[in-house]
Amino acid sequence: MFGWKKKLDDAMAQLRPDLSRESLGVGPDFPGVAPNPLLSGDARKRNAELRTGALALGVLVDWREVNSNPRVVLMFDVETAEGISFRGIADEDLTITELTRLAPGQTLPVRYRPAVMDHYVALARDADPARVQQLSGEIASRKRT
Repeated sequence: MFGWKKKLDDAMAQLRPDLSRESLGVGPDFPGVAPNPLLSGDARKRNAELRTGALALGVLVDWREVNSNPRVVLMFDVETAEGISFRGIADEDLTITELTRLAPGQTLPVRYRPAVMDHYVALARDADPARVQQLSGEIASRKRT
């Protein structure tokens, strides 16, 4: 029974090479994309924590459809209020309308877990637009200096 999670991650990478760590642009510490996040206790816990995570801005790099729900994995270049940059991966269920509006280079608010920093992020659909604008200003002013 030991090592079953690693074998599952390896199986996912073999079944879907486009969802491998290398293809997503993350390091070896990335836990991987859950085959079914509704059945994974770790994924449910992570998603609950992300809903209350810290706000950051993510520039959409690319996305991969996982299934036709449509469940997609979104890849972001994330910038935090503290000046930390990292590749973020969001595993989201989108509507067809949301999916058709995706465009590389688009900046979207995301949430992440500062204490964990495991590359997982979630779309911050509940973010206050004024707070997102303030965060955008903070990041822009730091880049100018």
